[in-house]
Amino acid sequence: MIKELETAIGYEFKDIRLLENALAHSSYANEHFHNSLMSNERLEFLGDSILGMIVADHLYRNFPDRPEGELTRMRADMVCEQSLAVIAHQINLGDFLMLGHGEEQGGGRKRSSILADAVESVIAACYLDGGYDAALRFVRRFVLSDIPVVRYHNVDYKTALQERVQQRKNQVLSYHLVGEEGPDHEKHFNVEVQLNGVQIGLGSGTSKKRAEQDAARTALEHMNEIS
Repeated sequence: MIKELETAIGYEFKDIRLLENALAHSSYANEHFHNSLMSNERLEFLGDSILGMIVADHLYRNFPDRPEGELTRMRADMVCEQSLAVIAHQINLGDFLMLGHGEEQGGGRKRSSILADAVESVIAACYLDGGYDAALRFVRRFVLSDIPVVRYHNVDYKTALQERVQQRKNQVLSYHLVGEEGPDHEKHFNVEVQLNGVQIGLGSGTSKKRAEQDAARTALEHMNEIS
């Protein structure tokens, strides 16, 4: 079955144990080996750095007219959890993960955070097995093939909203949690942003911080519509 994954990523491992390690979630390692070091977390650590370096190098060389701040936002968008989870779905990575019983029952195969971490682990496994070129081929095929140049998922909307509001004196922004739903492992939060006590935006997300960012985004869009 693991051969199917090799076909999907376009790389055949010399040491298949590296790929197997990349698929072992911490819940599986703790349940079967009672040792978290047997999980893919160390590979994830390495893969995160390799991915960031390859993407940064590509953006630096191919976008000579973009300032540092914009390159940083582009890189952040390309390596964020959401983007990596999309790649995982493309290669059906969730089907190959080794999960503990509780994580399996809790829908871990579809959880974005687990999928994103596994993608980074696979990148590290490719690097350790075939060197830089093997990792580069993976990143070029799945990450660099779709570079966002217009809109970024990781724009700091809260900062942008704060800067816009501060153009006038005595303005007070505040964020308030107005609801949450879903089980503990898949919570969804709803947040409103108020300007001087009046609601100007509503947002939602899988964390309070993301919900606040979404609320700030909707507030900015509303301001742009009425300005």
